[in-house]
Amino acid sequence: MADIFDVIADGTRRDILRLLLDRAATAERGTSVSHIVHQLGISQPTVSKHLKVLRDAHLVSVREEGQHRYYSLSSEPLDEVDDWLIPFIDERMDAELAASGGASALTDSAAHAADVVGRAAASAKHALESALKKLPGR
Repeated sequence: MADIFDVIADGTRRDILRLLLDRAATAERGTSVSHIVHQLGISQPTVSKHLKVLRDAHLVSVREEGQHRYYSLSSEPLDEVDDWLIPFIDERMDAELAASGGASALTDSAAHAADVVGRAAASAKHALESALKKLPGR
């Protein structure tokens, strides 16, 4: 499997992922290749090439219906990116707090508790959304 960072480095693939994310709530069957072509204004062979890369990276799933294919976002592999980025975001926030004198900063234990609760809430939300997507009729 290609490195997830190599996969999402391409702007067209990010555009496809964004389109699938935006349509996730309204496109229960997934999004057709022709819809992606129309929305992004790029050729069908180009879209198909990028969808194959995204499929190989497990970032999208495909459902075949006759000759048509419907794609849906599978965000689980992006957890790797999230895990890699969080320390940088935490460092930036720490630097901003230090620069502001930390007057409104939480105590270390309160900040840690807020971080743990926030991550748990995000994880629970993701797990719930994933479970709901697997229910019949959704």
